[in-house]
Amino acid sequence: MLAFLTQRLLQIIPTVILVSMLIFGLQQLLPGDPALIMAGEERDPKVLAEIREQYKLDQPIPVQYLYWVKGVLSGNLGESMRLKAPVAALVRDKLPVTLQLAAMALLIAICIGIPAGIISAVKRDTAWDYAANLFALWGLSTPNFWLGILMIFLFSVTLGWLPASGYVKLDEDWKMSLATTIMPAFVLGNALAAVLMRHTRGAMLQAMGADYVRTARAKGLEERSVVLKHALRNAMTPVVTLLALDFGTLLSGAVLTEQIFTIPGFGKLIVDAVFNRDYAVVQGVVLVTSSVYIFLNLMADIAYLLINPRLRG
Repeated sequence: MLAFLTQRLLQIIPTVILVSMLIFGLQQLLPGDPALIMAGEERDPKVLAEIREQYKLDQPIPVQYLYWVKGVLSGNLGESMRLKAPVAALVRDKLPVTLQLAAMALLIAICIGIPAGIISAVKRDTAWDYAANLFALWGLSTPNFWLGILMIFLFSVTLGWLPASGYVKLDEDWKMSLATTIMPAFVLGNALAAVLMRHTRGAMLQAMGADYVRTARAKGLEERSVVLKHALRNAMTPVVTLLALDFGTLLSGAVLTEQIFTIPGFGKLIVDAVFNRDYAVVQGVVLVTSSVYIFLNLMADIAYLLINPRLRG
C-alpha cells in the first residue's frame, strides 16, 4: 500500500505542473485586455500602464507564469481585478456552496442509481429490469437546463413547495439551505443516477455469474446473502471508482445548474470572471477544481485497493 501511494504521489506532481501550465496558457487565449476593462471608460495611458505593472501584465508570459506559481505555492491565488478581493478568499466563500450541492447530488444518485442497478440485475429480463433501464435512458437523455426549468415551474410556481432560486448557508438555517439546494441537487444527480444504475447493473451481472457466487449458492446460502455479501461487494469496486471520479465531474458540471437556480457557487463565480476577463479568478477556480479532481482520482485508487484486497499484493 505504501509503495503504491508513493508511486501515485510521484505521478501526481508532474500532472499538477502540467495542469497549471495548461490553465495559465489557455487563459492567455481569451480575447480582450483585462487592463482595458479595469480602466473603464477613461482609458488613460498612465492608468493602463499602472494597472499592467501592478498585475504583471506588462511582463512576458513565462515571467507572469512564474509569478503566479510562486503566489500559488505560498497560498496566494492572486487578486480579483473586478472585485478587488483575494481569489483565495473568494474560493473559500464559494467552494462550500458547490461542495454542498455536489455532495447532495451524489447522495441522491447513490440512493437511486445503485439500488436500481441491483434490482435490475437480480430481476433481469423482468418488468423491474425494463423499468430501471427506462429510467436510465430518461436520466441520460434529459438536459439539465430543461429539467431545472420544469422543476421550478412545478415545485415553485405551481405547488409553491420550494424556493425557485437563491441559497441559504447551512450554518444560518439548515432547513432553508436544504430547501434551496434540493432541486438543483436532483438536477445534477439525475444523470449520474442513470450512469450509476447502468454500471451497477453491468457489474452485478458479471459478479453473479462468477464461480464464487455459484459456490455460495451451492453451499445453501440465502439468495439475499449471496447478492449482498458476495456479489455486491465485488461489483462495487468499479462503482466506487466511478463515484469518486464523478464527484469531481459534479463540481465542474454545476456551472449551468447554478446559473439556472441563481446559486452563488463556483459556477457563477467562474462565469462572471470569464465575462469580465478576470484572469486571476478563472485561474484560481480552475486550478482548485483540477486539484480536487486529481485528489479524487487518488482517493478512487485507494478505495479500489481497500474494497478488493487481491490488488494489494
